[in-house]
Amino acid sequence: MCGRFVITSAPAALRQLFGYIEQPNFPPRYNVAPTQPIPVVLAENGARHFRLMRWGLLPGWVKDPKGFTLLINARSETVLEKPAFKRAIRRRRGLIPADGYYEWKVADGRKQPFFIHRADGAPLGFAALFETWAGPNGEELDTVAIVTAAAGEDLAALHDRVPVTISPRDFERWLDIRGDEVDAILQLMTAPRIGEFAWHPVSTRVNRVANDDDQLLLPISAEEMAAEAEAAKPKKAARKAAASSDDGQGSLF
Repeated sequence: MCGRFVITSAPAALRQLFGYIEQPNFPPRYNVAPTQPIPVVLAENGARHFRLMRWGLLPGWVKDPKGFTLLINARSETVLEKPAFKRAIRRRRGLIPADGYYEWKVADGRKQPFFIHRADGAPLGFAALFETWAGPNGEELDTVAIVTAAAGEDLAALHDRVPVTISPRDFERWLDIRGDEVDAILQLMTAPRIGEFAWHPVSTRVNRVANDDDQLLLPISAEEMAAEAEAAKPKKAARKAAASSDDGQGSLF
């Protein structure tokens, strides 16, 4: 799955890569989390556009968002059948600019976070599906989910799912919704090639959404991981010392 990601490339560089006409200026983000507004690139009226959408898709048929499960990911194997995604995969496909994402690997009963990025350091575009949810009072909310696929042999060492990344040469094909056919884009919803991505362990500071700084991306050593694991252990309750009453001194407690 993909539950946190990073956007660090300069806005001008992302605009050039994705080709949208707007000129947004936004700061780097090192710990983007679900429910937050995130950038989405889409095709509309013959041009590419940049929009902010809430990460967590709400299908149009949802009546009460409070009772609906947050859909931050969409499994590529079932998007054609799932009610929440089967319309979006045909008519509302987008790209989410990013520079990497985080994944957690369970080891010795503890979740160790890793930062995963392209081995060549280039930005990437997550395959995304979006919907505009309309509320009973006329309010509208643009929402989005990241498409995932079964992990390849290398990335499976961290997690069995990975976000689908679309190559720049396939941006046009993925965003093209002029027809209602999906055969041309089905082959794009696959895991990255072996060796295309690299990763390293990072501090558990990334676990807190409030932490959003460039230090989150730094590799940590085995010694630092051990220190964080030790610090995370539950503290044993201090034993209360029995008060002595044979010294003739009174006690306030």
